[in-house]
Formats: sequence, C-alpha cells, structure tokens
Amino acid sequence: MNLTVTSSPHIRGDFRTSRLMLDVVLALLPALIVGAIVLGARALMVTLISMAAAVAAEYLYSLALKHRNTIVDASALVTGMLFAMTLPVSVPYWLAAAGSAFAILVAKLMCGGLGQNIFNPALFARAFALILFPAALTRYPALGVDAVSSSTPLHHMVMPALPEESVLDMFLGNCPGSIGEISALALIAGGIYLVARKVISARIPLSYLATVAVLTLVFHKTDDAISWMLYSLFSGGVMLGAIFMATDYVTSPVTKKGQIFYGIGCGILTVIFRYYGLFPEGVTYAILLMNLCVWVIDRYTAPRIYGYQKGGK
Repeated sequence: MNLTVTSSPHIRGDFRTSRLMLDVVLALLPALIVGAIVLGARALMVTLISMAAAVAAEYLYSLALKHRNTIVDASALVTGMLFAMTLPVSVPYWLAAAGSAFAILVAKLMCGGLGQNIFNPALFARAFALILFPAALTRYPALGVDAVSSSTPLHHMVMPALPEESVLDMFLGNCPGSIGEISALALIAGGIYLVARKVISARIPLSYLATVAVLTLVFHKTDDAISWMLYSLFSGGVMLGAIFMATDYVTSPVTKKGQIFYGIGCGILTVIFRYYGLFPEGVTYAILLMNLCVWVIDRYTAPRIYGYQKGGK
C-alpha cells in the first residue's frame, strides 16, 4: 500500500485570513452606513482615505524591502477601516491618512507583520494621534450644522449629567460621536454577524460589556442608575471596542478563561479611565493596556495538558 506522507496540518479548513478580514469589513458596514447618514458623506471620504493609506503603506513597505506582498490578506483594509471608525468626521484628511499609515508601518510591520504585533494597530495609532493632535480627535460637529461642538454624550457625562439625547437616539445613532461608534444597534448587528460566521467568540464582548454595565450600575453618578448604565454602554467607543477591537486575534487571549478575564479587565479599566482619566473616553487605553497582559493571561489560564498531574507527573 502506498502512503502519501506530508507535513502537518493534514486537515485544512476554509478559514482563510482574507475571508476573515472581509467578514470584519462587512460587519462594520452597518456602522459606517449609519455614520454616513447621520454625519454626512464626509464620513465615507475619511474612511476610504484611511483604508487606501493603510493598503498603500503596506504595499510600499513590502516593495521597498522586497518582501512578499501581503495586501491580499486584506488585513490592511481592516486596520484602515477600524482606525477611521474611531475618528470624528471633521478630522483632517491628512491626519486620517497619516494615522492609518502609522498603524501599518509602526504598530504592525515594524513588529514583524501580521500576527506579531503587540498592540491593536488601529487603537495604537489613535492613541498616538490623540497625544499629538488632541483637538482634532476630540472635537465633533453638531448634527445638521457645520459648526464644531464638543457637546458629545460623553462630555455631558463628565459633568456628571445625563446626555441630552434619549437612550433610543443613542442606541440607533442619532447623536454626535466618531464615525463608527454612534449606533450601538449597527455595531451589535455586526457583532452578531461575526459570531454567526465564527470569526469571533462572544466571550470577550459579553464579559467586557457586562463588566461596564455592572460597574456603572453600582457606581452611578446620577439619580437614575439604569439610565446612567445604558448611556455608559451606548456612548463613546464601548460597543466598537468590545466587539471589533478587543476581539483582535493577535492581541487577545486564546484560552476561553483568558478571554473572559481579558474582557473583564478591559471593562474595569474603561470605567476607571472614564471616571478619573483626562479624557472622557477610556476604551482606547483600556484595551491597549490589556494587550500587554495577554501573554500573562494565556500563561496562567492554559488548560491542563491531558495526562499531566500536579507535581510534574
């Protein structure tokens, strides 16, 4: 009998990187569509410029260093789109392009490429841009007018006070904010799609959101604890971060227990930063700090090896 001997893996699935990345793009489309409807066509331009800059940066980097061209895996598209989702619609086009290129060149490629980065590239670029250009990333246009206003729901909650918008407006997306974060409904729809396609597990988003919900319900700052909790969940980038940022394969734990601890840690840090931090939003730095803890979480939540007993036997 003739046997064909090949190297592992012997069982191959259809989970190509490009397919996973395109699923993420599709899942983000509802949030982008709502952003374009509420904030205007400029939201689409900012997103397209950010995505184009990410792809161009990766292509030119590979061309300059004579590396294998990796833009076909579509990961640059996702990075550019995610970075754009965190930006206000009024951000200068050049900043959207520069930040997206920074995410690819520094946070991804200089760390070794896809699968080697320590931090989520899109959030790393946002954190860097927020330090250098805080005004550009924290000023939001009022809905329906050209004037720039800083009265976002999160700014009201810093006072502390409940936002002017209703909970339903916050849930649907009829409120100021970054391009991809204003509609909780659109983001949840995208998350359900990713879970159904088995692109992500629900453990990280659910543990993240549940932690934020519990902490803001217990430590509410207004008389209406339920409303404070709902506004905390629907405002800012909590939904975007929990569903699309914290679930990044490379920068999140691989163990089931670890993913739950990771989500809880992101939720705790988010609430702490929102309550006591310099900026009203805490999602970016919460996830980046938890990215640093992933190796520790994976190490101490690894399942017991079959046949292994305590004492080394």
